[in-house]
Amino acid sequence: MYQIDKVDKRLLGPQIEDELMNYILKEPVKIGKKLPNEFELAEKFGVGRSTIREAVKGLTTKGILEVRRGSGTFVIATAFSDDDPLGLSKLQDKYKLALELFEVRLMLEPEIAAQAAEYATQEDLKQLKQLCEETEQVYLEGKNHIPKDIAFHTCIAKCSKNRVVETLVPIINTAVMTFANLTHRTLMQETIDTHRAITCAIADKDPIGARCAMVTHLTFNRQSIIKLQKEHQNIKNRE
Repeated sequence: MYQIDKVDKRLLGPQIEDELMNYILKEPVKIGKKLPNEFELAEKFGVGRSTIREAVKGLTTKGILEVRRGSGTFVIATAFSDDDPLGLSKLQDKYKLALELFEVRLMLEPEIAAQAAEYATQEDLKQLKQLCEETEQVYLEGKNHIPKDIAFHTCIAKCSKNRVVETLVPIINTAVMTFANLTHRTLMQETIDTHRAITCAIADKDPIGARCAMVTHLTFNRQSIIKLQKEHQNIKNRE
């Protein structure tokens, strides 16, 4: 059983919320996996079921957990809103959020990639190639690839040499994280292939190629989210 220090009962819920998050990270309970049921968690943390429900509700609001009626509680993310400066993780419908983020990404990232192909320095290209390779390696090893994926897209933005674009990086980062948390590695090969295509086009100083490669990358991702959204809705309709 976890050892919980005595605290004011009004603070017990937030404390158990923190302990539950630590449990998810340390076990670890991977994204897409189901948490133990309410009874087991109450016994594990030495608290009542109402406190567990409060903790679960808190992590659900923060976009870490998803309660599926009749199925249980599942981990859908492993990052707090500290990694989400825009606060978009608080929005409940993650599928709708992901599609809205893709609308914004399709407005921005193809042109960012095209500019990167024009203005990237040799040092920029060295870093971009390295991040492309590192993202691929982490992905293939089954480890958390999200930080490297975010770094890859951030590098492309910096390659554009547009200071305003660099301020938009948090939007891109949130979009990458939201997508990865929903898809659970289902587009691994497509991601690897399109990352390579984007990197090669930028390295070849080919703006049109970079723009097209980025559109292809984002289109694969968007179609995956649409498919998952439909499957999710079908599950909810059956409950």
